[in-house]
Amino acid sequence: MDQDHTTGLIPFTIDLTFEEARRRAEFVTAIGPDWDPMAALRAQDEAYALLYSGLDAEQQHTYDLLVTAGVLPGEEPGRAAAD
Repeated sequence: MDQDHTTGLIPFTIDLTFEEARRRAEFVTAIGPDWDPMAALRAQDEAYALLYSGLDAEQQHTYDLLVTAGVLPGEEPGRAAAD
């Protein structure tokens, strides 16, 4: 009665290419023809600048340390935190 009926793992793969194309098409449809990606990026930059404006000296020092360490992105275009 000690028979082992387990088998090896069966490979299972899914090609999500079609699903990704459908998702992207639905996204483009949802945002509509009036969406302006440059305006969206400008608004994001303005929001980022506002978020870190008006810091006191200690907060500014902490912010500068975090930017230097790569935890927060700096102010350069295309900013992103370091990996």
